[in-house]
Amino acid sequence: MLKKRIVFCILCALFTFSSLAECEDDFRRGLFVSVIQDPPVLSSRRDIGKLIVFARSARIKTLSVQIYYANKAWFPSKIADSSPYQECLKNLSEDPLALLIKEAHANGIEVYAWMNMLSLGANKDAVFLKKYGPDILTRNLKKKRALRDYKIDNQFFLEPGDLRVREELLGVLGEVLSAYPGLDGVLFDYIRYPDKDPVYGYTPMNIERFKKATGNKTIDESSKVWKDWKRDQVTEVLRLLVDRARKARPSIKISATGCMPYSRAYLEAFQNWPSWIDRGLVDYVTVMNYSPHPDEFEQWIVKAKLKTADFKKVNIGLGAYKLVLWPDTFKQEFRICQKSGAGGFVVFHYGSLLENPALSDFLIKDRK
Repeated sequence: MLKKRIVFCILCALFTFSSLAECEDDFRRGLFVSVIQDPPVLSSRRDIGKLIVFARSARIKTLSVQIYYANKAWFPSKIADSSPYQECLKNLSEDPLALLIKEAHANGIEVYAWMNMLSLGANKDAVFLKKYGPDILTRNLKKKRALRDYKIDNQFFLEPGDLRVREELLGVLGEVLSAYPGLDGVLFDYIRYPDKDPVYGYTPMNIERFKKATGNKTIDESSKVWKDWKRDQVTEVLRLLVDRARKARPSIKISATGCMPYSRAYLEAFQNWPSWIDRGLVDYVTVMNYSPHPDEFEQWIVKAKLKTADFKKVNIGLGAYKLVLWPDTFKQEFRICQKSGAGGFVVFHYGSLLENPALSDFLIKDRK
């Protein structure tokens, strides 16, 4: 009788442990690895190794590694400015992303290529600008006297309704997919209009295409037709990129970033990211929930959840960069992510975790 009880208890314990492990496995742990940290991870073999050790210790399942930013490439490119890649190559004597992918896979970690698509950052010398001039930048109705007048929130934004922009971005993506057959996925970032004073889209090509498609002779900024058009242009850019990626690599996973709160995404950035999930356009949306206030952080999640048919396909972006000095808030928001019903979280970003060991240690030690 005693032996039966012992066996029963062991089986119960194993079942409980298995259930917890399965639950934990279902919760995706991700990490943004940004080139804005100094030095960038891809510039050093030692730093790549440290990243892999940390990711494994913190049970990070996906590394989203920034390799395209401000029209600069950390990969071999003939379309974008590949000087960052050439510099990294000189330091490592081998392709840095290929090395990272190899080391990550050896430790059971997936790697996504994180690409900033419709933003040129503050790069006034961007290859695309030299090729086409400011005509490819989205614009409002204010008079433009110089290139600096096109800046929005200290960035140059490409016009999603410009067919030349789409072709260039498809070319950049094609280079990445060709160079790295071992990539597990792609994370498309900045698939949106600017969300600051959102009166944009007034480029000659976008206006001409709008008028031809709708039959409208003029544009009313407040009209539903114009706003829907802009949302459609944003979604079409993503659709084209996804089609190109999946034709080249049918098994590749696709994620895209979504603005938060949802009202900001829909009304200002003209980004209808819940529809990207609902129509199966992407595998995941990573929502940038970067409020440093836990109550607001949770409220934004609740409202977003109401808009999404399958919240398991949402990853919550956790803004460590705003919480470096407030590790308790970071922990609190992490717990909110776990209880939200989302599929997982992605911390923005690795460099911020290195600034305060209290954040990185928490991710390593947490077992809830």
